[in-house]
Amino acid sequence: MPSCSINEIRNKEIINIKTGVRLGFPSDIEIDLETGKFVSIVVSGGYKIMGLFGRENDIIIKWENIKNIGDDLIIVEME
Repeated sequence: MPSCSINEIRNKEIINIKTGVRLGFPSDIEIDLETGKFVSIVVSGGYKIMGLFGRENDIIIKWENIKNIGDDLIIVEME
């Protein structure tokens, strides 16, 4: 089974194949501490106008929405 480190995952761009939108790069990963399994990948929300008006909401991508993790991209399917 292929494997990849957290650092490698952070360098992969996330694309939603349902909408064709580039979501960004992972900023965090959530893990269930009881089972040791990945729960979701978090993409930090961008800053609003020059950072003066706060940030957008983070995007939480559940593990079941991840369709493929390739060399350069993470392909997801979500609304």
